[in-house]
Amino acid sequence: MAESGRHGPRTEARRGALDILFSAELRGRGIVETFIEVRDVAGVTIRDLTATLVHGIAEHGEQIDRRIAESLDSSWTLDRMPAVDRNIARIAVFELDHTDTPTPVVIAEAVKLASDLSTDDSPGFLNGLLSKAANTRPHI
Repeated sequence: MAESGRHGPRTEARRGALDILFSAELRGRGIVETFIEVRDVAGVTIRDLTATLVHGIAEHGEQIDRRIAESLDSSWTLDRMPAVDRNIARIAVFELDHTDTPTPVVIAEAVKLASDLSTDDSPGFLNGLLSKAANTRPHI
């Protein structure tokens, strides 16, 4: 999807996680099952951050989706979001709630992924959604 060296290693790790999440959703398969398939069958080298994101989203998926849904405007639902945006949001909300990555970095990375891979409206949409999610995040 991306040219090697075009982005930093953490950005590439997020993009790798997005590829796995999107593929799992598109094919109707489990996230961990898709991760294992990519790693073992396709022989793709998986970055540590990619593994952390994928496994964390698999473990906390319901809570993450609930947080996204709570951050959407009333006219939107999680299912109405484009699949790419939904999975970028999952990565970002996991990072907001379960890592020490600074909030501005999480949001900027999500907006960058949306700019590269989604619709023209997606960066602004995700910026607003993730800003709201950051302001309402639970204290761990």
